[in-house]
Parts: sequence; structure tokens; C-alpha cells
Amino acid sequence: MPLWAQVSADLRRRCGSGAFADGVPGELALVEEYGVSRHTVREALRALRSEGVISSSRGRTSTVQQGFSQSLGAVYSLFRSVESQGSEQTSEVLRLETTTDRDIAALLGLAPEALLVMIERIRRADGEPLAHDVSWLPHTLAHPLLDADFTHTALYDLLQGIGVVVDSGREELRAVCADATMASLLDIPQASALLSIDRLAMAQGKPVEWRQTHVLGDRFTLETSWTTGSTRLTLTES
Repeated sequence: MPLWAQVSADLRRRCGSGAFADGVPGELALVEEYGVSRHTVREALRALRSEGVISSSRGRTSTVQQGFSQSLGAVYSLFRSVESQGSEQTSEVLRLETTTDRDIAALLGLAPEALLVMIERIRRADGEPLAHDVSWLPHTLAHPLLDADFTHTALYDLLQGIGVVVDSGREELRAVCADATMASLLDIPQASALLSIDRLAMAQGKPVEWRQTHVLGDRFTLETSWTTGSTRLTLTES
């Protein structure tokens, strides 16, 4: 293995063991610790950044990227998934408005001209972009949310506050690559791996939300358990 790859492998191991909870040492400190050139250290760190193991920005100490996991088969919230694993989840609201969309209305079982509440957010974990999502809800039930503060709360908690309890739904998941727009929104290289999730959420058998989410593929894991005969695989053409 090249020298930079050996250093990168050891740093990756140490990152996984929790050795850098307070941040990854700087280049000069690593040069002294490993007894290699600064160029070697830079190549090792570059590889870790490209893999999503660490996150760096100008003027700040590099940090180990934390991953988040969520079990399938239950109603879940990205907010709860992140917060329950020790990180702070915040949202940057890009749009919160009343709109119409014939296709989304059909998915929600509404008339084509029905008014919808649309919420577009960048979801962050400890300040770092984690996901982009857009939710559409029937205006008749969600209009009180037009004045809500989404900075540090879950959409489903706000819905519950107005008497709408999400109790079921379905999702479709696909692996995709970030296009130029999504790369810019999530501050990642174009073609980075993303998990695309389409969700229809229900309350007492009625559709209450259609959501499209793109979450960083190297930071979010969906888990499930299975038994013989319990899983169905559907093949689709794209």
C-alpha cells in the first residue's frame, strides 16, 4: 500500500474507535505523529473526506462524520432518529407556502385544484447537512403550520399539536446520485451517493402528507428484520 493509504487506513480505524471525539488532529500534528511528509498526510485526509469519514471546512478542525440508523416497519421521524442518537437536528426552511400541484394532489386523494401546504427544508445534524426534503400536505388540515417555526422540531409533532396523528404509511426507497442542484443544496460533490425516499403518510386511513427526501447515503442507514416468507421484492423499470 502507498504510504498515504497506510496512514489513511490507520486514521479510519481510529475514527471508528472513537479516538477523535474532540476533532481530528491537524496536518502538522499528524506529520509529527506518523513521521511522514505533509503531502502524505494531505492525501490521507483527502481520501477520508471523499469517503465521508471526516468533514472539513476552512478555519475549523476536521470532525468525524456520525452515521444515523433507523429501523423500517414503523412510523419514524428523521428528527427523532438524529436526536435519539445524541446529535442536534435542525432545519433550514427554504420554502413554506401555499401552492397547487395536480400530481401531488392526486397522490393525496384530492381534487386537482386543491390547495396544498408545501414545506421545503435542509435537515442538519450538528450543523452539517444531512438531508433535503419537500413535504406537501392538504391545506385544509395543515394551514396552521404556515406560521410554525421548524428550526428545531418535528413535522409530525406539529401535526399532532393540531390534532393530526400520523399512524401509518408507505415508502419507496432508491439509490441515486446527486445532480448539480442537490449537490449544491447539500454541499456535497456532484454524483455523491444519496438515498431517495418517497413517503405517503396516513392518519386514520387518510393521506395527510406526501414527502420526497434525499438523504446522504454515507450517513444514514435503514435497518429491517425478516423471517422466511415475510419479504416481497418488486422489480421496476426506470
